[in-house]
Amino acid sequence: MADLQYFEGVGRRKTSTARARLFMGGNGTITVNDRPGNEYFDREGDLDDVMKPLQVAGMADSMDVTVKVNGGGNTGQTHAVRHAIARALLKWDENLRPEMRANDLLTRDPREKERKKPGLKRARKAPTYTKR
Repeated sequence: MADLQYFEGVGRRKTSTARARLFMGGNGTITVNDRPGNEYFDREGDLDDVMKPLQVAGMADSMDVTVKVNGGGNTGQTHAVRHAIARALLKWDENLRPEMRANDLLTRDPREKERKKPGLKRARKAPTYTKR
């Protein structure tokens, strides 16, 4: 098993980090944290979102994907895995960059949760003003 060739990519979103490995000559199975992809991403549309880079590259049924992901919630992990797969595909074939760029798969979404400020209920929500 040491002679298997794979391409690795790291993706991030919010507080999630994903490390994806793409194995050549597979049949399109995706494994996330040692569980099948459709079991791990059980929300509707999440697995489709994860598979989008492979579909853009036309490799959805000819590569096996294994992913280790931690941190964050459902959406953050989904987008981190998508980002990791897109970066790994670029290591396989650099000519995919324009297609990946056009589908906005390579841009790391920089939005993070804003910190809570003193005297406020959340980051920006102020307590209700009362005159008396």
